Amino acid sequence: MLALNDIAVVVRDAKASATWWHEKLGFEIVSNEGHWVTVKPPGPCDVTLHLCESDEPERGNTGIGFTTADVAKEAAALQKKGVRFTKPVEKMAWGTMAMFADPDGNEFWISEG
Repeated sequence: MLALNDIAVVVRDAKASATWWHEKLGFEIVSNEGHWVTVKPPGPCDVTLHLCESDEPERGNTGIGFTTADVAKEAAALQKKGVRFTKPVEKMAWGTMAMFADPDGNEFWISEG
């Protein structure tokens, strides 16, 4: 089962953007991982904004991320339903991920959480 996890927003300066979200909207700074910072709204909310520092967005990448208990199992089930994966399941230093696309080429992330 997929659950909405995070939404990536491409920004020029992740730290400055996080400060703006914190000072202006009261968002909590959740993590600071170098070229990205995650923030979340105050109160009970499991969805974060992933402020990703870059000069320009990746073509097709919506920045919307889902989480699941088992990426490989979820990907296999989705592929059986005809979902096209643009990045196969891959174990990274920070966890396991994959990317799939909708019929219009918009890409979405899946990671284990």
